[in-house]
Amino acid sequence: MAFSTILRRAASSVAPVAIRAIGTHRNYHSVLFSALKNTTLSGELCRRTFLPALHFSSLAKKSSSNDTLLRTIDSEIKCAEESDDHDREDEIPDGFPFEIQDKPGLGTLSLSREYQGEIIKVVVHMADLDTCEDEGDDDEGNDDDSEKSSQSSIPLVVSVSKGSGRCLEFGCIAFPDEISIDSLSVKDPESSEDDIAYEGPDFSDLDENLQKAFHKYLEVRGIKPSTTNFLHEYMINKESKEYLLWLKNLKNFIEK
Repeated sequence: MAFSTILRRAASSVAPVAIRAIGTHRNYHSVLFSALKNTTLSGELCRRTFLPALHFSSLAKKSSSNDTLLRTIDSEIKCAEESDDHDREDEIPDGFPFEIQDKPGLGTLSLSREYQGEIIKVVVHMADLDTCEDEGDDDEGNDDDSEKSSQSSIPLVVSVSKGSGRCLEFGCIAFPDEISIDSLSVKDPESSEDDIAYEGPDFSDLDENLQKAFHKYLEVRGIKPSTTNFLHEYMINKESKEYLLWLKNLKNFIEK
C-alpha cells in the first residue's frame, strides 16, 4: 500500500518534467523548421530577383548589338539605292534571239530558244569584274590570254539538244566583242552521276579549223558578241539588284 503511494507520487512529479521536455523538443523543431523555411524562401527570392536581371541584361546586349547591325545594314541599303543600276530597266535589243528567264534571288540568268528542231539553253553567271592593273614594262610581252584576263567577262554554259537524247555542252567565257570556248563535252542524260565520261581533250588542243567550226556552230545559234555584250551589261545590273535584295532580306531576318 505504501509502495503504491510512492509510485503515484513519483509518477506525478515526473510527468510535468516530461511534458516540459517534450514541449522544449517541439519548440526546437519548430524554430529549426522556421529557420530552414526562411532560408529557402530567401534563396528562392534571390534567384527570382537575380535571374530576371540576368535575362534582361542579355536581352539588352543582344538588342544593342542588333541595333548596331541594323543601322549598318540600313546605311548600306541607302548607298545601294543611290546607285544607278539597281532600278535600271534593261531594254532588250531588237532581234535578240533568246527568251530571258530572270528569277530574283538567283545568281544566274537562264536563256532558251529553238533553232531548226534543236533546243538551246544558256545559263549565264554573274559578271567577273576583277581587272588587273598595268604593272609597267614587265607586262609588255604578255600574250592575248594575259590581256583577256584583265578584262571583265561573263561565264556561260551552253547546251544544245535534240529531243530527249544526248546534248552538246559548251563552257564559254564571253569578253567584250569576243567569245572563248573553254570546254566541249557530250552529255548523256541517262548516264549515272557515278560514271565518269570521257569529255574529250582541252578545246585549245583541238585542230584550229575544228575550233573555228565550233565557234561558227555557236554563232549561228545565237551565241555571238552582239548577244553576249548585252548580257554583260544585263548581269552587271542584275548584280546591283540582287545585292540590294540580299541586304533587305538580311534586315528582315535580323528584325524578327
